Amino acid sequence: MKCARRAEASHNRSQGFFIGSGGYGGSIVGGSYPFTGGSFGIGGGEGSVLGSNEKVTMQHLNDRLASYIDKVRSLEQENDQLEILIREWYQKHGQVEGPRDYSGYYQQIDQLYNELVSETDDYNKILLNIDNTRMTAEDFKIKYQTESGLRQNVEADINGLRPLLDQLTLARSDLEAQYESLKEELLCLRKNHEEVRSQRGGDVNVEVNAAPGQDLKQRLDQLRCEYENIIEQNRREVECWYETKASKVYFDQEISCTNQQISELRREYQTLEIELQSQLSMIKSLQSNLEDTENRYNMQLRQIQLLIEPTENELASIRVEIEGQNQEYQLLLGVKIRLEQEIAQYRRLLEEGHFSQSTHFYMDLHPPINNMLLCYFHCVRLQIAEASFMNF
Repeated sequence: MKCARRAEASHNRSQGFFIGSGGYGGSIVGGSYPFTGGSFGIGGGEGSVLGSNEKVTMQHLNDRLASYIDKVRSLEQENDQLEILIREWYQKHGQVEGPRDYSGYYQQIDQLYNELVSETDDYNKILLNIDNTRMTAEDFKIKYQTESGLRQNVEADINGLRPLLDQLTLARSDLEAQYESLKEELLCLRKNHEEVRSQRGGDVNVEVNAAPGQDLKQRLDQLRCEYENIIEQNRREVECWYETKASKVYFDQEISCTNQQISELRREYQTLEIELQSQLSMIKSLQSNLEDTENRYNMQLRQIQLLIEPTENELASIRVEIEGQNQEYQLLLGVKIRLEQEIAQYRRLLEEGHFSQSTHFYMDLHPPINNMLLCYFHCVRLQIAEASFMNF
């Protein structure tokens, strides 16, 4: 379209004379029309311009030139109609011609992306706090169960020691009763002893017609020996009973100390078991967090790969397109060189003055051929420049 407008300006400057590009499928202003002869100004090959029948060649060139002018004008009219239709369509649909400007949405997209990232971080922090709270609750639950078990064990130990306390109370009461009985017996013996001594110390005159009895001193010594034996026996029995009870109490104390040590070891074992369970739960939560993190990053990696694949495909298509445009550029460059050769041949014919009457008649009706050729060459150069710009 730009080429057509520039050509139209050249056409106005050169009194309305324009020619279209030809050869090798070249195109002007959105339309394409191939050359049937292979190159501009030559109908049957490269040597036809230099043939013997120059009049026929010039007539053929003039006919080709007139057909090109008609095609250019028709294409200009079609371009104008298409421009009118495009403007009407944009006015009807309320759209502005040209690419849309999405720069206003970039800031909103960045803001939403930052909000999404912050919300994701907050969500991960909340999940971590929930896991920590769950672990703390499990630790407190395990500690409560441990303390409850210890309390039950202590209550069972207390209930087991109550019969022993009752036995010790009964033994104490028995010992107190035996002590009181022995004390009373000792008082009785002392009283009897005092009576005996009082009887021996006084003057007693007794006349008895009976036979003489045993000696009183001997009898008292005998009684003393018997009571001393009884006292010694009772003392030994009490000492034996005391030693038995003392050994039993000592054994009970050792049992209680051993039970306390067992309770302390059991408590330490339960504490270590609680720590082990807490460490295992922490390891489990960390493993779950690691799995979640790996899954999340794997998902992000898959998303990135899904984004990379179409980009690679687009890059490959762009490379293919660049190669095609490069080939087109080389083709247009060859067309330019061929056209320059043909234009040089055409100018040489003009300079030699080999014009037929039909050629002079056609030149009287149209603008100078030199201006036409210059405009045509300018259009071809514009097409080559646009093709090279597309390649870059």
